[in-house]
Amino acid sequence: MSEMVKFSSKMEREALEELRAHAREEGRTLAGLLTEAVRDYLARKRVRPAFREAAEAVLIEHDELLARLAK
Repeated sequence: MSEMVKFSSKMEREALEELRAHAREEGRTLAGLLTEAVRDYLARKRVRPAFREAAEAVLIEHDELLARLAK
């Protein structure tokens, strides 16, 4: 497990209450849920540019075929 570091932040009260309730329901800590959520968020943000670049490359490579299919 990585080193845990304490930090302070603010969050909407309702969202925090829901998060705490979910942590209790799952038998997990708030820190564990926040860490997982941040990692998931960062992973999604990193994939999007790579996906866009790959999709653009496909569109460029297959431009003629895609134009014919669109007719």
